[in-house]
Amino acid sequence: MNVLTIGGAMVDTIVTIASDRIEQMKMLNAESSYLLLEEGIKTEADQISTSTGGGAINAAVAIARLGNSTSTIVKLGEDSKARTVLDRLTEEGVDLRWIVTDDTAPTGASVIVSSHERNAAVFTYRGANTKLEAADIPAAAFEKRDLVYVANLSNQSADCYPLIVDRAKSAGAKLAVNPGVRQLTARYDDFWESLDQIDILSINRSEAQALMPRLLQSFGDGGAPLAVHNGATTPALAKRGLRNGGYEMSLGKFFGGLIKVGVGTVVLTDGANGAFLATGSDLYFREAPHVVAAATTGAGDAFSATFACYSSQTNDVARALSAAALNAASVVKFVDTQSGLLTLQALEAEIESAAATAPSLHSWSI
Repeated sequence: MNVLTIGGAMVDTIVTIASDRIEQMKMLNAESSYLLLEEGIKTEADQISTSTGGGAINAAVAIARLGNSTSTIVKLGEDSKARTVLDRLTEEGVDLRWIVTDDTAPTGASVIVSSHERNAAVFTYRGANTKLEAADIPAAAFEKRDLVYVANLSNQSADCYPLIVDRAKSAGAKLAVNPGVRQLTARYDDFWESLDQIDILSINRSEAQALMPRLLQSFGDGGAPLAVHNGATTPALAKRGLRNGGYEMSLGKFFGGLIKVGVGTVVLTDGANGAFLATGSDLYFREAPHVVAAATTGAGDAFSATFACYSSQTNDVARALSAAALNAASVVKFVDTQSGLLTLQALEAEIESAAATAPSLHSWSI
């Protein structure tokens, strides 16, 4: 399969801190937690490492390891961090010809602080990632693509989103989109107008709740919670539904609304709580594999990219969902976003092994 990824490129500095060296505060009603850094105090770290990241780069590496011909469009600065990104992509066999540089902004960078549950806090400087413009999105880059995967786009780069959608669909490619909360809030109209062009939409719970306002206008709030009738435990999000600004929407109503406005397939991940998938009138849930997490950063990129590849090549929803869940679970075993990404052979072996343990897969009609 011939795939193009578009989005951000980062160089990550990853700081791992033992749980007894940094305080954690949880807000149970707000479903938030915080790592507390004390001013003026040096905190001993277990490990500090550097690796490449960013939505488009993580997706490109994941897709390339699955045996696909892969290219990427990202914007880098003219600095040593750019060389780090380019060297990494070269190692993975990713085509570099569509990568562009900017002499006015540095390559994007982040500091990732991981402790306690390893759900990292991230300090981000987007740099050149915000500088994509129409000239960086040539029609030639989309020719003969089977799949175009669009990761989060920020600031000025998000203005290119309608053009990217048009280029992908004009080239006859499937379009997979994994947006971020900022894109869904600051560029909501552009995103809403593209929904009927999206073949695969991958979002997490926060991103789903950012999508709620327009869906509430069109379909209203409420809706019946989902329930499992075979004696198994009902997934927490299936019972709770989504919440935004005092409004609530059941998952059935949320997914049904997106399908009605034209999205082909919708995937909603909820971290260690599993993932939901809606296509046509069917809604599925798969449990997340139980692993000891070193860090959760990059798991969403792994899940979305893997699902996009598998679902573009097969109509087996259960297999695509399992492949995505297993590759994401492999990623969280490592502190960086790419070391755990599996090759096609390794992932196929994991799928067969997981099938023998019969992971929970629930389904509903919507």
